Amino acid sequence: MKQILLITDGCSNVGPSPIMAAAHALQEGITVNVVGVLDYGTIGELGGFEIQEIAKAGGGIHRIVGTPQLARTMQMMTRKTVVQTIQQAVNKEIQQILGGGALEDLPPDKRSQVVEVVDELAETSPLQVALLIDASASMKPKLGAVEEAIRDLMLSLKARAGSSRLAVFHFPGRGSGEDVVKDVDWTSDLDGARGLFHRLQMKGATPTGPALLKVIDYYRYGTLEGNQSWQGDSGQEEGMLGDYVV
Repeated sequence: MKQILLITDGCSNVGPSPIMAAAHALQEGITVNVVGVLDYGTIGELGGFEIQEIAKAGGGIHRIVGTPQLARTMQMMTRKTVVQTIQQAVNKEIQQILGGGALEDLPPDKRSQVVEVVDELAETSPLQVALLIDASASMKPKLGAVEEAIRDLMLSLKARAGSSRLAVFHFPGRGSGEDVVKDVDWTSDLDGARGLFHRLQMKGATPTGPALLKVIDYYRYGTLEGNQSWQGDSGQEEGMLGDYVV
């Protein structure tokens, strides 16, 4: 199972729409979940709307949290999405067997057996999580909470019975032409990955859409360079709602 877990305060302002990018991820079999760490006021409201729509387009879930709840929320969302993905697959199988029925149509004893299987698969199925961190200037006050949340997420993944692989990216990059930077390649050595997060420097604009597209390509090609699998219409690339069709 493939996931992108985006941590952001919303309000992307460079490149193609992140909503369209999330829809593209879903087409590629990648669920996009979003944790929003927002400020109050108009900017926070706009960011909240964008966060909700990104998750909706990416077939995932979203949560708006304050920094104290960030770590627990990331763990919860990862597990909930795994269970949700497995439930969807199981429901499709049940519909085929029952000729269009659903889990709720099964007798209680059979239903409980299916739920047990779903829970077991959630713990044992292989999982890949691409963690994508908004490192724009507006996220700087939240860096400490983000680092703590990443450590807790790694502990949660490590506790699973199934294999868990994590890759970590942040955006924007060091230069104006660098939309995203890979901090940690796919790894199961979750302890060894912890020490790399001190390198995050919060600065610059918020190219959420381009960053998502790059991570999708990384899933496909194993590189951030070239082979871009989707390009927006250059005439409609700026702003949060550019190319907004879901």
